[in-house]
Amino acid sequence: MKLMALQLLLWHSALWMVQEATPLGPASSLPQSFLLKCLEQVRKIQADGTELQERLCTTHKLCHPEELVLLGHSLGIPQASLSSCSSQALQLTGCLSQLHGGLFLYQGLLQALAGISPELAPTLDILQLDVTDFGTNIWLQMEDLGVVPAVQPTQGPMPTFTSAFQRRAGGVLVASKLQSFLELAYRVLRYLAEP
Repeated sequence: MKLMALQLLLWHSALWMVQEATPLGPASSLPQSFLLKCLEQVRKIQADGTELQERLCTTHKLCHPEELVLLGHSLGIPQASLSSCSSQALQLTGCLSQLHGGLFLYQGLLQALAGISPELAPTLDILQLDVTDFGTNIWLQMEDLGVVPAVQPTQGPMPTFTSAFQRRAGGVLVASKLQSFLELAYRVLRYLAEP
């Protein structure tokens, strides 16, 4: 019996380490309608981002974001953090604030891609609008909870693209980093939406 309990405990702790993005604690302060809307917005932005990546791959043969990582470092494309949303350090207020700040960052990065190409402009515009809407939704919920930060986030330095190739490569990298950010956000929001 003790062996079974120990095995169960070990299995549970191993599973817990794997599910780092699953937050702890109840989220009773977040309305279900808000969480479901957020999940819908994440799926929409992910679809928009995938479309942008596929079109860059098809049209401009930029199909391997991992090959562009070095260029990403030289371009200075930042990655947003959701460390306050992890299972080890869930702070609902901090998580919402980081989620909003990350969306604000990606909104700026998408703006920096303006002029990527005429055929990609509509896709980029839709992606940018959807990211802005999601960020606004998070901000309004923070206002409802009375947890709006005293200082609104400001845009840090954005990458400067000096050529069409850099802008297109940046598009792949920004979309890829946005997708990673949204995958973590989706897991957190899905957990918070569970009854």
